[in-house]
Amino acid sequence: MSGTSIDLDQIDLSVLQRLQDDARVTHRDLARHVSLSPPGVVKRLRRLEQSGVVKQYTAILDREAIGYDLLCFVHVTLAHHEVEAVRRFREAIVDIPEVLECHHVTGEFDYLIKVLVKNHHHLEAFLVEKLTPLPGVDRIRTSVVLREVKCTTALPVTPDGEPSHKS
Repeated sequence: MSGTSIDLDQIDLSVLQRLQDDARVTHRDLARHVSLSPPGVVKRLRRLEQSGVVKQYTAILDREAIGYDLLCFVHVTLAHHEVEAVRRFREAIVDIPEVLECHHVTGEFDYLIKVLVKNHHHLEAFLVEKLTPLPGVDRIRTSVVLREVKCTTALPVTPDGEPSHKS
C-alpha cells in the first residue's frame, strides 16, 4: 500500500473500472471503450502500473470449486504491544497461506484476519498449529462465515466515488 495518490482523470477512471470488470481485456478493446488509440491506452496503463495504482493482474477463483469450504474471520489479541512483538507477529502472519488478509484494527482486538480452510479439521490445525504458536498471540476468537452476502475486489472508481451499480 503506497498511501499516496495520483491525479486520475475520467479516462483513467474508465480504464480502471473496465480492468476491474475484465483484466484480460485487450488493449484494442480497452482503447475502443475509452475512445483512445491503443498506444494511448498502453501509455496510461504503464503510468497507472508504475505509480502503483494498478498493483497486479490476477484471476479470481471460486474457493469452493477448488475445495475450500470454510471462510473464517479470526480476531487476534497480542499479549504485548512492544514494537518488536508487533513486528514479529506481522512478519510471521504473512507467510501463512491460509491467511488471505490481515488487518491491524482498533477496538477490543488487535488484528482481524480473513482465513480460508478446507474444512473443520483444517481450521483446527490452522488455529492450533499455525496461529496459536505465533509470537505474542494471547487471545483468539474465530467466526465461521455461514454465507457470503457480498464479496468483491472492485474498488469504486467512478468520478463521484459512487459505485457503478454494476454486478
